[in-house]
Amino acid sequence: MVTNFLIKRFVKNHEETGNSNVRQAYGYLGGFIGIIANTLLFAGKLSVGLYINSIAVMADAINNLTDAASSIITLVGFKITNKPADREHPFGHGRIEYISALIVSFLVIMVGFEFIKSSVERVMNPEIVTFNWLTFILLSFSIVLKVWLSFFNRKIGRTIGSKAMEATAMDSLSDVITTSVVLISLVLSIWVTFPIDGYIGIAVALFIMYSGFNLTKETLNPLLGDAPDAEFVSEIITRTLAYEKVIGVHDIIVHNYGPNRCVVSLHAEIPASMDITAAHDLIDKAEQEISEGMGIHLVMHMDPINTDDKVVQRIQQRIVGVLVECGMELSIHDLRIVGDDCHCNVIFDMVIPYEVAERDEKKVAKDVANAIKEKYPEYSAIIKIDRSYEILK
Repeated sequence: MVTNFLIKRFVKNHEETGNSNVRQAYGYLGGFIGIIANTLLFAGKLSVGLYINSIAVMADAINNLTDAASSIITLVGFKITNKPADREHPFGHGRIEYISALIVSFLVIMVGFEFIKSSVERVMNPEIVTFNWLTFILLSFSIVLKVWLSFFNRKIGRTIGSKAMEATAMDSLSDVITTSVVLISLVLSIWVTFPIDGYIGIAVALFIMYSGFNLTKETLNPLLGDAPDAEFVSEIITRTLAYEKVIGVHDIIVHNYGPNRCVVSLHAEIPASMDITAAHDLIDKAEQEISEGMGIHLVMHMDPINTDDKVVQRIQQRIVGVLVECGMELSIHDLRIVGDDCHCNVIFDMVIPYEVAERDEKKVAKDVANAIKEKYPEYSAIIKIDRSYEILK
């Protein structure tokens, strides 16, 4: 209820999530709310932590301070992300969002490490922690607020497709766990005499570091070049095959330059008998319409396929049958023959799954060629090794 009110109140045209300005407004809203909430929690927890002399509460307070800092970095990231392309960055500045999230993850890890040292020192030199109701109420309120912040950031992240905001949502959820542990330690201090505060501080710090490492992994993947979303690739294939003369799609490559900044290339198979000018017009039309419909930059390569030659069709079916017998997820495309059905060279690209190491690629290709030769002595397979750059369901 509150989330929807804030979105409608502060994000103009909030339903137009494909618009870069609307997307930036969502990011600003999430960032400002994060700064305000976490700064208030930091001030309250630090004051109470110093008052009751609890290292665990102070560690939780500093964790909220890093959350506020991460929100500031997120704001800056969304600001730079929306800068237009320039001569030095022809694909825009979208990846800044991933870099800002990476900086946040390093801050989280650093804070966790520092509080491990402080907590160990507290275990070695224990001090009395006094329970009071003000602290109990503050920590309980913090848990409720962080639960809401997690849902709030997750809604924004999923609405605009932002990994940074989804990571912030996960960080808020981890804060719920850490604050809950601190609250439990505060209650237990009523009956327990050994330095539970220090041990709980260590647990909280370790959890903070764990969250930082997970956040680092999440933000590194798009920077390194992770596989595109399966649904995204499936939509590209479905839209491409919707054109009447397109009979197949392969070699899909997706380059991610930040949210809503994708450059996609693929090979569209069309009948070789089709008029070259008509084929060119078809490909141009498909490129433009799919690009506009999905908010991407699509480049299509026209791949003519002989759909009339019965010999080629029969040979392709036989080759596919051999691949199935090999028991691996192998597929082929761009098959052509030199010769005739009695004796010919069969030339094709073979896609090898990533479970096969690069050092074993040539051996797999050789084994497939030998299997084809053994079953069909009149065929000599000439195989070009290929890899798939997408993951399909």
